[in-house]
Amino acid sequence: MSNERTALVHHSVWGTHWMPADDLRAAIEDRLPALQLEVARTPSESLSLIEDAEILLSSFAEPSLLDAADDLAWIQALSAGVDTLELDDLRERGLLLTSAAGAHAQPIAEQVLGYMLTFERRLDDAMAMREGGSWERFTGGELAGKTLGVVGLGEIGCRTATVADAIGMDVVGTKRDADVEIEGVDRIYPPEKLESVLVDADYLLVACPLTEETRGLIGRTELGVLPDDAVVMNVARGEVVDEAALTTALQQRAIRGAALDVFGEEPLPADSPLWDLSNVILTPHNAGVSPQLPERTADIFAGNYEAYVASDLDGLQNRIL
Repeated sequence: MSNERTALVHHSVWGTHWMPADDLRAAIEDRLPALQLEVARTPSESLSLIEDAEILLSSFAEPSLLDAADDLAWIQALSAGVDTLELDDLRERGLLLTSAAGAHAQPIAEQVLGYMLTFERRLDDAMAMREGGSWERFTGGELAGKTLGVVGLGEIGCRTATVADAIGMDVVGTKRDADVEIEGVDRIYPPEKLESVLVDADYLLVACPLTEETRGLIGRTELGVLPDDAVVMNVARGEVVDEAALTTALQQRAIRGAALDVFGEEPLPADSPLWDLSNVILTPHNAGVSPQLPERTADIFAGNYEAYVASDLDGLQNRIL
């Protein structure tokens, strides 16, 4: 392996609105000017450039790409979740894996606040009246005193909890290590006590990673535990929530509504009944998108790079493997 460190940005980043490759390149080069950084624009370029790369920046790593990687040692995912990667395969290949958890927390927390304000202050009703040219005063509620339940108190869940606490909401949530104290969170439960979060949640935020344990975590039974005026908000992965069960609950008004940024199939199919439900906010998986995202991602990568070159593997932020 050469002493010169070479990193490759996977072609899947090129041309995306959520992480402009040129912006990411500039942010990384500003922090790590000695790093040899390549950006692939096509699958063939990724396949060619991976041969000499020691580091891959990507949330995707197809087997053919990995087979062609002679010097690859570390993958820095560009997403908070790593469910798009085959972890067993990466483990067998002896690769390090870190995520970008935390880079998306601020915009997602702000979008979740927007979801809650839309439902609570009935901003959608105001928009509808404007479109209809009508003027009729109505009463909105207040978030202060309401309870936000958070499924998964990671970076996103914790940042949202801070925002919710600041406006006077009570916050409860689940975390594997339930004995920790988190600023802004009133009560923390282990995952197996999810029902304790659901039963009090006026707003339920799903923010946990997609794993075999969390797939379908919020299903018919869990939705039935929620108060009938609860709102479900999913910014994790579509598969964490049983979409069919949620759709039925929304159609039957068993819950008040939902705000969904992620879906089992994306783009959301044109024939999905979710499009026709007035008690649903649909956003196109953009909650984590922000002009600041390349800079925040570069901060995480640069910190990890310094730890990596120093062989300080315990110093890697968001290490998965």
